[in-house]
Amino acid sequence: MLDIKLLRENPEAVKENIRKKFQDFKLPLVDEVLALDTKLKKSIKETDDLRASRNTLSKEIGALMSVGKKDEAEKVKARVTANAEKLAQLETEKEEYEKRIRQIMLTLPNIIDPSVPVGKDDSANVERERFGEPVVPDFEIPYHTDLMEGLDGIDLESARRVAGNGFYYLTGDIARLHSAILSYARDFMIERGFTYCIPPYLIRSEVVDGVMSFAEMDAMMYKIEGEDLFLIGTSEHSMIGRFIDTIIPEEKLPYALTSYSPCFRKEKGAHGMEERGVYRIHQFEKQEMIVVCRPEDSALWFDRLWKNTVDFFRTLDIPVRTLECCSGDLADLKVKSLDVEAWSPRQRKYFEVGSCSNLGDAQARRLKIRVNGKNGKYFAHTLNNTVVAPPRMLIAFLENNLKADGSVSIPLSLRAYMGGKTAIVKQK
Repeated sequence: MLDIKLLRENPEAVKENIRKKFQDFKLPLVDEVLALDTKLKKSIKETDDLRASRNTLSKEIGALMSVGKKDEAEKVKARVTANAEKLAQLETEKEEYEKRIRQIMLTLPNIIDPSVPVGKDDSANVERERFGEPVVPDFEIPYHTDLMEGLDGIDLESARRVAGNGFYYLTGDIARLHSAILSYARDFMIERGFTYCIPPYLIRSEVVDGVMSFAEMDAMMYKIEGEDLFLIGTSEHSMIGRFIDTIIPEEKLPYALTSYSPCFRKEKGAHGMEERGVYRIHQFEKQEMIVVCRPEDSALWFDRLWKNTVDFFRTLDIPVRTLECCSGDLADLKVKSLDVEAWSPRQRKYFEVGSCSNLGDAQARRLKIRVNGKNGKYFAHTLNNTVVAPPRMLIAFLENNLKADGSVSIPLSLRAYMGGKTAIVKQK
């Protein structure tokens, strides 16, 4: 959420940012906020004047009553009553203005970083760097669910009967691999100085409103019927919510946290062949990074976060690249975002396995996460990034470590989490 002072002082900068986001339909909202803000200021002044007048008249009534001028006192009381009615009307107007202003402010996109490439959609995203050499083996790589079935590691049909499409059973060594990757990710991040957390998996609506836009919520979140609770789509939501309405001593910053959670997403819309199986699903698990820091430190943390994901995937012998999201592909709360994509030998292209985001002070403003600094209070900056999210990540792992005989090699870094296994082999 933007600071309304920015709209007052430089509305054209806000409008230009909206144009860069290709959301021209929101341009009139800037003028509407400014008009409402003027009305709100006027209403507040009138309210303050009426309250001051009421205090003066109350003293006058007391003075008149003390000298026995009851009739004159009654006339003044009538003025107080009229003022009270006007005051109630102004209070109602004030609340309506404030409510509408907040509604609009929640829909205006955050000011993007100057380094963000301008483009309408993900086709304008820009590749930044590659890590590791992409390899296409001289043998055929099966589709990922066929590969897992060949290793007795997945049961989609039973999951459909139990829960519907978008769910799965993982079994045997594939299930163990899934857990091993998450355990390794946890320890990987702890060794890099992050504090490990397990958050609540449900959050209240006020937290949902604070961490994401309404459009994202509608497309992602499952609501618990009859309760003010939502299943989290990522642990970032719960982890940032932890700081709601708090004032953090500056010396405690930064908070560098890594959290595990299951995640639940509606995943609305039609998806292509490559997004079936366990690529785009309603339930998965994830290891996440979350940082709460000073504004001047957020750019440095942004680079540190995405590099952690790159390093993690490289220890598992998976080639990756980074892709910077263009302005039109950025969610409204984001200042800057960089996707990490893994190499798919079967598809002969990269696909997304993680996303690093700097949200500036947008979430902090919505959730009132303030920092008590040397020169007064200010809003913190928040960032998040995926360490790893199996089972999607299993696609990249299995394809890049598959051997011609159908076995899957286990990289050295993961063997301790797999009971010393060096490979997953087909069951006889």
